[in-house]
Amino acid sequence: MTLAFDPLSLTLPAGHFIDGAYVEDEARLEVRAPSSGRVIGHVPVADAVMVDRAVAAARRALAVSGWATLHPRDRLRALHAWADLIEAEAPALARLEAVCSSRPVAHVAAGDVPVTAEQIRFFAEFADKEGGDLVPTGAGSLGFIAAEPYGVVGAIAPWNFPISMAGWKLAPALAAGNAVVLKPSEMTPWSTLYMAELSVRAGIPAGLVNVILGDGPVTGAAITGHPGIDKVSFTGSTRAGAAIMENIARTGIKPMTLELGGKSPMLVFDDADIDLAATCLERGILPNAGQFCIAGSRIIVQRGIADALAARLADRFARPHPAPTWAESPGFSPIISDPQLRRIDGIVQAARAQGGEILCGGTRFDHEGSFYRPTLIGGVSADNPAVTEEIFGPVATFQTFDTEEEGLALAQHPTYGLCAGLFTRDLSRALRLTRRLEAGTVWVNRYGRSRDHILPTGGWKASGLGKDLGREAFAANRRTKSVLIDI
Repeated sequence: MTLAFDPLSLTLPAGHFIDGAYVEDEARLEVRAPSSGRVIGHVPVADAVMVDRAVAAARRALAVSGWATLHPRDRLRALHAWADLIEAEAPALARLEAVCSSRPVAHVAAGDVPVTAEQIRFFAEFADKEGGDLVPTGAGSLGFIAAEPYGVVGAIAPWNFPISMAGWKLAPALAAGNAVVLKPSEMTPWSTLYMAELSVRAGIPAGLVNVILGDGPVTGAAITGHPGIDKVSFTGSTRAGAAIMENIARTGIKPMTLELGGKSPMLVFDDADIDLAATCLERGILPNAGQFCIAGSRIIVQRGIADALAARLADRFARPHPAPTWAESPGFSPIISDPQLRRIDGIVQAARAQGGEILCGGTRFDHEGSFYRPTLIGGVSADNPAVTEEIFGPVATFQTFDTEEEGLALAQHPTYGLCAGLFTRDLSRALRLTRRLEAGTVWVNRYGRSRDHILPTGGWKASGLGKDLGREAFAANRRTKSVLIDI
């Protein structure tokens, strides 16, 4: 089965998805295909009135369906049916995502869709397996901690992995008994809309999954500041996360989960398996053209193997070639937009001006669309913009060190603490440094998440608050109530 397609042949979902149906609204924002730069559609910008309509639909659906108080197995079955339908509709979902995103259609169908279905099933199983706790009390009392859903969760997802990020937001919230009002990125809206449509077809009551379209300043602010939103979940930039925190504090206190930016180090010692390290370093920065929050964009190598590893990386960085996301054979991903490509190139050129050496790349591809060459920059100091700023592109810096303490000092970032990679054959060193690295996730002799969804993800410092994935994500969608009864 081929998934290649003509982007102009797609029928795109129109409008918001509220209370189980599409709602038309004035289309105001252009959606461009990053593979070609062409306008392929338009989306509306939901104002406060439209957001209020979605929140009211969510609250009404909770009351009418009794979703929060259903037998937990009923929620589990509905979520499993939704996961099954998502897998069955993988070709359609993949095309809707690939047409406007940086994700090749074959990668979405073979990777993003089945992994998202697995995540939904993973969280579904918590519905009837995670409850409250009976606590020890005096003989004349009964004490327990009850766990209950918040009610309506407001979620905002980024553009880089639309289906996966929608699954991160929707699955734990629904499994815990909540309804959701979700805003996908205005640049990549259509696969998320179709996922919402599939939820109703799978038997999840209409109104529990609402998808509203729009931008951050208008629609996002209306969601995070809405008094009917009981909890907020956001994945995106640190700057946007700070704005959300400010808006929540100004309009009413509510809990939030924020997965924000990263500038993750990959620390390589001279006793590491150099071929394994090279493979992992490549996988840590080149997929999706480096447009993912956990990108290992700071490569820090002990001097004894630095030249050999740099040569291997330069060879690997020179291999990718661009192709449209809808092509039959996957190619190197485009940058999501031309303004973002210009931002990436601006940081690269600033890094060069401040003494950085372009070891490979450093320019855009001579190709239709917004494609940037994989870039490796050496000779950078700690205050070089390529080291300090999250680039969100296929750009990595290359620094060297002599001692373990020097390497650790380079790895610690003053702002971010999302992830870190560590490559060494010395088990004692690995255990020692995993404790000292300031990051929410540390990988040793590998880099990147696996399909084991039990491990949570989330950052330290300016990289975020709370966790996505794992048992922690399910717990983050419930609030607890302490009860003490005299008997």
